[in-house]
Amino acid sequence: MQKKTLLRILAGVAVVVVVGAVLLFIEFRGSAVPAQRELFVSRTATYDQLTDSLLPSIRRHAAFRAYARRLRLADSFKPGHYVLRPGMSVIEIVRMLKLGMQTPVRVTIQNVRTPAQLARRLSRQLDADSAALMDVLTSPQMAAEVGFDSVTLFSMFIPDTYEFYWTVSPRDFVLRMKREYDRFWTPERDALRQRSGLSRLGVMTLASIVYEETSKSDEMPRIAGVYINRLRCGMPLQADPTVKYALQDFTLRRILHRHLKTPSPYNTYVNRGLPPSPICMPGKSAIEAVLHFEEHDYLYFCARPTFDGYHNFARTLSEHNRNARAYSAELNRRKIK
Repeated sequence: MQKKTLLRILAGVAVVVVVGAVLLFIEFRGSAVPAQRELFVSRTATYDQLTDSLLPSIRRHAAFRAYARRLRLADSFKPGHYVLRPGMSVIEIVRMLKLGMQTPVRVTIQNVRTPAQLARRLSRQLDADSAALMDVLTSPQMAAEVGFDSVTLFSMFIPDTYEFYWTVSPRDFVLRMKREYDRFWTPERDALRQRSGLSRLGVMTLASIVYEETSKSDEMPRIAGVYINRLRCGMPLQADPTVKYALQDFTLRRILHRHLKTPSPYNTYVNRGLPPSPICMPGKSAIEAVLHFEEHDYLYFCARPTFDGYHNFARTLSEHNRNARAYSAELNRRKIK
């Protein structure tokens, strides 16, 4: 009788142990993430801030805290961008944060006109403030390290969407963009560049002007051809977007004669040749338009009075003046000043 009782007790204990083991397994290795979530952990985040952001997105809080204590996560978690995927366990989450197993973020750079704008745009996509980014983007030492100077470094950035770790440092960001720049300039593109007689900097600078002149990609090679013709014959470019850049007033809808006299190395009405560096970050369509510029004998162009975004082109100044008067009259009619 005593033997049977002992066996029943042992069997009961075994059941409890098995059930406990199963429950512990479920707590620590079972699914703790019901739905996919992103978690951003800044370099300045405290452990309390980490858990405040994390715990509302997961189950099994007690198991998380216990395993986090065991691995001393409070003293060793890594900043970064993490993706909590459905089905992840507490153990996987803690180890991910401890080892810094980040998921890259997609960073888009385009449609900026100045390094300051680029720094602000990047600060909204990376764990770096705009001041730190600006310091690197304007650093003579950083520029020299990648083969530029602090004025021309802006021409190195090829607009696109790239994958970065969210915590990438400003310096490592620039080094990565130099690799992308070198990758962009293939032997084929360099061969096309030589056709224009421009340097890589010259291509990027002219592309920035073309990009500001028109949003019509099918017209960009023709406009690029006009500027190439002017460079070849020694005419000033007289590009209105360079005046806006010289004034740092990108809201101007109409360039007046008083604007044309603005003293600046970027004003192509008072200086011959290309500006010292791009006046914006040109889209790839504009870069390709310069590389594949249209061969023609046009020296002038003016926006159409139909305001359809396209331009009228002219070979002679008298023809261009007629086009300009028609456009100016339409500006006046629409009361655009």
